Amino acid sequence: MPKNKKRIHLLCNAHLDPVWLWEWEEGAAEAISTFRTAAELCEKEKALVFNHNEVILYQWVQEYEPQLFHRIQKLVHQGKWHIMGGWYLQPDCNMPSGESFVRQILRGKAYFKKHFGVEPTTAINFDPFGHSRGLVQILAKSGYDSYLFGRPMRSDCPLPADEFAWVGFDGSRIMAARFNGWYNSPLGKAVEKIQDWIQEFGQKEDCLILWGVGNHGGGPSRKDVRDINKLIEQTDEYDIRHSTPEAFFRQLRRKKAKLPEFKKSLNPWAVGCYSSQVRIKQKMRLLENEIYAVEKMAVTAFANRLMEYPQAEFEQSLHDLMVGQFHDILPGSSIQPVEEASLRLLDHGLEIVARLKARVFFALSSGQPKAKPATIPILVHNPHPYPVRQLIECEFQLADFDNSGAFTQIKVFQNGRPIPCQVEKELSNLPIEWRKRIVFPAVLEPGQMNRFDCATQKLPGKPVLPVRRQNEKAIVFDTRDLRIAINARTGLIDQYRVEGVDVLAAGACQPIVLQDDSDSWGMLTRSYRKVIGRFKKMSRDQGTRFSGVTETKIDSVRVIEDGDVRTVVEGLFTYGNSFIVQRYKLPKTGTEVEIETRVLWNEKDKMLKLSLPTMAPGGLFLGQTAYGVDPLPVDGGEAVSQKWVAVVSRENDRTMTCINDGCYGCDYSEDGLRLTLLRSPAYANHPMEDGISMPQDRFMPRQEQGERIFRFWLNSGKATPRLKRIDREALAKNEKPFALSFFPSGFGKKPKPLVVLGDDTVQMSCIKKAERNNDLIIRLFEPTGRKRSTTLAMPLLDIQRKVELAPFEIKSLRINLRTKKITEVDLLERG
Repeated sequence: MPKNKKRIHLLCNAHLDPVWLWEWEEGAAEAISTFRTAAELCEKEKALVFNHNEVILYQWVQEYEPQLFHRIQKLVHQGKWHIMGGWYLQPDCNMPSGESFVRQILRGKAYFKKHFGVEPTTAINFDPFGHSRGLVQILAKSGYDSYLFGRPMRSDCPLPADEFAWVGFDGSRIMAARFNGWYNSPLGKAVEKIQDWIQEFGQKEDCLILWGVGNHGGGPSRKDVRDINKLIEQTDEYDIRHSTPEAFFRQLRRKKAKLPEFKKSLNPWAVGCYSSQVRIKQKMRLLENEIYAVEKMAVTAFANRLMEYPQAEFEQSLHDLMVGQFHDILPGSSIQPVEEASLRLLDHGLEIVARLKARVFFALSSGQPKAKPATIPILVHNPHPYPVRQLIECEFQLADFDNSGAFTQIKVFQNGRPIPCQVEKELSNLPIEWRKRIVFPAVLEPGQMNRFDCATQKLPGKPVLPVRRQNEKAIVFDTRDLRIAINARTGLIDQYRVEGVDVLAAGACQPIVLQDDSDSWGMLTRSYRKVIGRFKKMSRDQGTRFSGVTETKIDSVRVIEDGDVRTVVEGLFTYGNSFIVQRYKLPKTGTEVEIETRVLWNEKDKMLKLSLPTMAPGGLFLGQTAYGVDPLPVDGGEAVSQKWVAVVSRENDRTMTCINDGCYGCDYSEDGLRLTLLRSPAYANHPMEDGISMPQDRFMPRQEQGERIFRFWLNSGKATPRLKRIDREALAKNEKPFALSFFPSGFGKKPKPLVVLGDDTVQMSCIKKAERNNDLIIRLFEPTGRKRSTTLAMPLLDIQRKVELAPFEIKSLRINLRTKKITEVDLLERG
């Protein structure tokens, strides 16, 4: 045999989506049969090695066919079955938060270590549609040295080489490889795939070929194994062998001392998937927010010895979250029954966490004094380790109802001092004075329960809203720092001026309709640019009918709330068969404007965006990603980001930021910022070589038909301070402090805050009980790309420590509650 011949690593696998064109029960059935076939072949074939990942599939086998599970355990011990990847499943790799990626790995590796005694060192994501650069640091700090992926392909994401050093935001490095070809092979034609691959890529120095029947499972067939073994015996030019991802990267490391570097996210492909099935995206974000916020509350109660830590409940809700992040669920590329089942799954997780939140909240109310006579207490818990300044909205019940036509005014006090408050329309519609909804600004103390007391005052009737701000042309809103003009004829914002600087051009916040198609992924495009329609203000008659008003006529743009805290303006819009109710919530202090867009959508194969034309186009466009900040395209290409985006003007060193609570798609160009609300393609419609086709003989359902609600928070200011604050602001809007009107018993002892950070920027993304004992895990993150330090104070434990963080560094700390010792650990909680 010739020396130093090229080695080809054959990676036998069976790509198996738990759900996609099928529901989970079919996915489980296919997983069992695929694993059974693979086990039989591995037991008979001496050289064959079968590779598979994804905890969820193994859990199904473990539950439904335990004998097979034991066979697989034996094969893993013999080296015949290779546990690859080590994640809970293959999630979308752009939309989950950084902490969610940590949990995918933490739960996945723990499972495989417990049941198989192994820990993979190569992470794999064969099928997801793009990959955040933030993964690099997460992988490097989770025991991985390499990453194997398939998409985006060469035409979508040019790389310096298919094998490269992927460099993270913080400078972390791992080896990465994009495999050539596809991850599967047609039944009985694995050798043909290998031969075709050699003909096309045989000149490559490092060779990896994936084979096995896939997409709906299957894996290796007897014929394919026989044919491949015969090819191995007859081939002299190449050293072909059954292999694993780790073996491939070991060879790559030996042969190449230095790989070319790549310092970007691996995007884009299938850009429409960042807006498809938006209900799933919103529910996933909400479940993320609730889990991580309630964890912060629960660990505080646990450390104060107010309750046991609810580990089992958190594990259940995390299971629901991680499944909901699967790369054919979260991107909206599955069939409609999968969408409905996924919403049900995410709601299951939310119900678990809602019950936990109530239990923790009541425990943390310990030591609160009893309410004074004629007062109604409101308790607000701030889970974050720094003060949070934002509006609190809360509803409560009066002592008794009153149908005399009187109105109950509410005054709010904190520590005996009055603070601004206004009463707004409650959610119910009972025509009696009984239920109250109040809004008030608060600065919430870090990591603890904040107390507010309400006093009531009876008035003969409800105060009439002033109309001084409205004329025939505009509703003009003026404060010391903010000026907003809403065009009365269009319902759009014609001026948004912050600290004397105009931020938006006229006609802002217009819902625009763009040309789209029935492709669920958006595989054939990188941008959505062709505007085919615009929502227009309803006429007075249209708006009155749409609003369900029968006793008078109302303007389609009008002030609906006004008081000491904010003014709320409502606009009604229509296009085709669809309608929008848009509310602008304008603050009496500060410069942050909330926009609530309620969409009633009944269009097909179209996209809806919210247009925000900026006054200074051509600047930087930045977006939050997993434990990092990505520069996004400025040419109108569809981009993906998480809780916020920012437009940075080079001309005047100012930034406009936009926070969301569950919207991932957007674009930016000379037309300004455009937020992608939804699109309405068909379910699981896949373009083929001859284009996109749909059955033409029947009604075909489309996505997003019905009501959807979106919320955004706009702000602007000097670039550096605005970008320093945005991560914390966005987290507080998502992991919201919990407010509840509750009359405490007066018993017990007030809990002390667990963590307080001594700077204005560093993020605490997580505080939880350790996986294996009662230690605490705190995860800190530097979100601006600048080296900085913070003081970690733990009042309950009488601990204070200075923590240094490099740019974009994730730092995890383990705290022993008994010894108070602090140890730096990796993301798997190992020292």
